Amino acid sequence: MDIVKKELKIQKRKILVKNIKKQKIYYSMVAPFLTIFTVFTVIPVLASLFLSFTSYDLLQAPRFIGLGNYINLFLNDDIFIIALRNTFILAIVTGPLSYFMAFIFAWLINELPTKIRWLLTLIFYAPSISGNAYLLWGLIFSGDIYGYLNSFLINWGLIDSPILWLQTPENALPILIIVQLWLSLGVTFLSFTAGLKMVDKQLLEAAAIDGIRNRWQELWYITLPQMKPQLMFGAVMQITSSLGISGVSTSLLGNPSVEYSGHTIVTHLLDFGPGSTRLEMGYASAIATILFVIMLGANLLVQKILRRVGS
Repeated sequence: MDIVKKELKIQKRKILVKNIKKQKIYYSMVAPFLTIFTVFTVIPVLASLFLSFTSYDLLQAPRFIGLGNYINLFLNDDIFIIALRNTFILAIVTGPLSYFMAFIFAWLINELPTKIRWLLTLIFYAPSISGNAYLLWGLIFSGDIYGYLNSFLINWGLIDSPILWLQTPENALPILIIVQLWLSLGVTFLSFTAGLKMVDKQLLEAAAIDGIRNRWQELWYITLPQMKPQLMFGAVMQITSSLGISGVSTSLLGNPSVEYSGHTIVTHLLDFGPGSTRLEMGYASAIATILFVIMLGANLLVQKILRRVGS
């Protein structure tokens, strides 16, 4: 049996080598991407996983401490627990909501004339590439009488004095949710718009003949199954953006925010990683590993759900 297994392995290797030689042009075209992906993604992830089990400060060699970083995170680091809770709240609200909003807007706009569709597409996509997005929301939620929201509420007699929107812990997560929803539509919305344009019109006509009675049935049985690649891409983008929130929080609420009300896993990672004064790279790697596992689990769950679309 061992001899047979060895011979099978040898045969498989020969077939693999033969296929590589036969398709060498295609492999050579893929090689640059695979090289860059391996060097800048795979290797750093594996290195971070290794460092998460060590004590490392960039000055001394890594010292293996086992699960010490993870135990400290969950049992002794109260700020991490706050960051974990805030991240889950933001992800659970903004992730699915922005995903469905992006699809609904793309679906509705797809029915409009071309020129109007182009204009609305630009309007929805612009926030995701705007460099002044945080400045705009900072002006809206400014805590003085010149803040747009305070000025509006005072002029309408709804409040007597300015509200410190960004300095009040209770307002932190609602504000982050609003701003993140506004920022996160762009790429997902664009992918859904492209997916809707690729739907085969002949299938829609055939479905109408076969008994599809309304637009909702057409959407579920015809449109969505043809858009599974775009739906998956949009889901990955939304999971990544909703679990990786940090720029919105630090730009609007500061770092640290008042009572860590806007603290997230990524901002907590930045407190220990490169650019910080602590440089506790092993601890930061443990935080990054936990975030990676959460993102991976969320992606697998979403894939399982999307496989049922149209079935």
